[in-house]
Amino acid sequence: MAAPCRSWLVFGFSPEEAAGEAAPGPGPRRLEPGAERIRRVWPSWSYVVVETDAGLELRSAGLRRRLRGWTEALPSETHLVLRGATAARAWPRGGLRRPPVWSRALPPGPHRPPPLPLLPDGFVRPRPPFFAPLALPAGVRARRVVLGHEHALALATSGEVYAWGGGRHGQLGHGTLESAQQPRLVEALAGLRMAAVAAGGWHSASVSEAGDLYMWGWNESGQLALPSKALAEERAQSEDTGDPLPPPPQEQRAAEDGAFIAIQAFPALLDLPQDLEVSRVSCGSRHTAVVTRGGELYTWGWGKYGQLGHGDNVSSDRPRRVEHLVAEGLRAEEVVCGPWTTYVCVLGP
Repeated sequence: MAAPCRSWLVFGFSPEEAAGEAAPGPGPRRLEPGAERIRRVWPSWSYVVVETDAGLELRSAGLRRRLRGWTEALPSETHLVLRGATAARAWPRGGLRRPPVWSRALPPGPHRPPPLPLLPDGFVRPRPPFFAPLALPAGVRARRVVLGHEHALALATSGEVYAWGGGRHGQLGHGTLESAQQPRLVEALAGLRMAAVAAGGWHSASVSEAGDLYMWGWNESGQLALPSKALAEERAQSEDTGDPLPPPPQEQRAAEDGAFIAIQAFPALLDLPQDLEVSRVSCGSRHTAVVTRGGELYTWGWGKYGQLGHGDNVSSDRPRRVEHLVAEGLRAEEVVCGPWTTYVCVLGP
């Protein structure tokens, strides 16, 4: 029997749509590997950087460009940051043939460094100012940093989570809507060892070593999987116009009769169906995706461009399993959310 293949599927907004060209349709698209297997992806809104067996490659509508000599990427719509063995540098979007607008030398190291945006003594951002020191408390070391639109999270080697930046949507998890200039411990998670963190546009998530999922921040599109007033109003309006959305589950109807949650300023434990345990989490601008330890993909939040992978453009404030993977006999291994897209690495027959 042949070994399972490893490939990437994409749901949601496409580079063709960003370029004003005909989009490939709402169904999943396969991220074509070319001659080499794709190992990692770093998506922005209108383009994606992929790591293949041959190195990094930038892909957008009608364009593929090799990024030789670089090992990691941190993209945005205004700039692209690349890291290599001896330096990290930034270029304006579309200006890779010109001199970089920022550069930082990196010390040699015998081990593989932690993923971007972490750098020695700080972290990098994909827009000016590009570098900032990471002022964690004495004795605390970060193993990962993730960036939202206005905030950042650090996962410490101890399993603690620190948050800083803009807090007006509760995305810092400190129980207030205030901003924080320096990293502060998310005290509600203290004593729980976290294995992963993710930052969306204005929401945040973390996964414990036991596979429990915690979420906090803005819930405007149901991205926290908590009852959303905006989605309830959208559903009611669609019923009035004779184009009803799929009816919510019974337990959600009960929630819609009670309180809605616009902002969750403390981390909330999310109960997935059948008490599933989570292995991976990623956050888009206003949607969330998780991979369970059993290899299933669940998504929720904003779905206008089909980024939830359910074959429609319906938003959801309840976790829904992506049935396409089940029907095709595919096992999810990794998930990476772009602003309006979802990339999932799958194993299959």
